[in-house]
Amino acid sequence: MKPDDIKINDWMRILFGDAPYEFMIEVVIRILFIYILLVVSMRLMGRRMEAMSTRNELIAMVSLAAAIGVPMLSPDRGLLPAVVIAIVVIGIQHLIAWLTTKSPKNELILIGDVSTLVMDGRLQTSDMQRNRITRERLLSQLRSESIINLATVERMYMESNGEFTTLIYDDEVDRKGLCVLPEFDSEYRKEFKYADDAFACKSCGNVIDKKPSEGNKCSACGANDWERAIISNK
Repeated sequence: MKPDDIKINDWMRILFGDAPYEFMIEVVIRILFIYILLVVSMRLMGRRMEAMSTRNELIAMVSLAAAIGVPMLSPDRGLLPAVVIAIVVIGIQHLIAWLTTKSPKNELILIGDVSTLVMDGRLQTSDMQRNRITRERLLSQLRSESIINLATVERMYMESNGEFTTLIYDDEVDRKGLCVLPEFDSEYRKEFKYADDAFACKSCGNVIDKKPSEGNKCSACGANDWERAIISNK
């Protein structure tokens, strides 16, 4: 298209493009064909595609989306290339599934590993950095699960598909730990009980049983920022 052909008030071109009006009927046929192709492809790739997708499954979905976009709207593109691409994507997904069932090593390489973000009430900063999970992102996830005291979290995993799995202590012990509530919400923070003899590192949640002196660095992460530990079993 030449620059002179572009006019801002050419509504017919903006709405219908340069294709003839008859192509609108063909678009309906193309959409129906692509829709059926996607339904068949998703069924052949398994029920995992209906749940939270892994990295490989997300790549497969993006590849299918890229394959169907052009032939669905472009009158000079046929539908057969989209079918070929769908067959290739489905084949790759079945190959990955077969390889991962044959060896745990293949599963680790192709799908990824589980990472531990919280262990025994303390943030695992090295794993968080490796997975690009910020402290605030993790704490917001804990708050969404109604967790106030970090010390009540026994384990928090980041699964290979990006989901979080949180395991909390099921006993009734009052544990001292870092309060995960936002610091600006001071009025709500006052409603909880705090320890007089325990302080938590704001960076990782490590707890010490004495008031930190000036320059006292956390033995777990090396930070020098403390607050009074909260006491809660919920």
